[in-house]
Amino acid sequence: MVRITDDSGDVTKCLLDPYDEELGHLERAARAVDWEREIAIQLMGRVGCRADEVAAGEPGTYPTRDRLRWSSTGDCWFIEIRGKNTDGGEKKTRDAWVPDAVADNIQRFASERERAPDEPLVDVSTSSVRRWVREAAATLADEGHGERWREVSSHDLRRSWATYHIVEEGVDVRTMMSLGGWSSYAAIEPYLGEPTEAKVGRVMPG
Repeated sequence: MVRITDDSGDVTKCLLDPYDEELGHLERAARAVDWEREIAIQLMGRVGCRADEVAAGEPGTYPTRDRLRWSSTGDCWFIEIRGKNTDGGEKKTRDAWVPDAVADNIQRFASERERAPDEPLVDVSTSSVRRWVREAAATLADEGHGERWREVSSHDLRRSWATYHIVEEGVDVRTMMSLGGWSSYAAIEPYLGEPTEAKVGRVMPG
């Protein structure tokens, strides 16, 4: 069930919990409308991109098929992302880790939609990407998955991705800073959220 982590300000912060199951629900709701929407949600929820890093912005900044690459050294997929510099200033380029299933989905999508290698995978504005998330989440609420889905935003996908890997899976913070584009511990600290109930149950004595 979607977990509210902070509703004290103007924006309610949510976590998908359990992460993989809830994200899967959201992906399927998006895919039912259009495949491109699922790709956008996967780039945020499974790769850790910000909404403006997914959308078709200025040339040379958006994800494309030719920026997806296989690393024989790491035995995994990466995609080049050019996004926010949390220290301020010009955008920074990073290599974001891509799960195998997402890399496969991106390649099939780009092939079947006949996307040129340098064309944006998600050819809409940032505001449209954010709207797609809200619409998919509202669909889940309408279908009876819980009213908390109406609070879920595009940034909650990145938040859930970071919290899952750091808090639940124990990925070291330095690796996550590199993959997610955080320049300092202070920038990533807000993503070091509370453990899920499942994590508490695993680590605490019975």
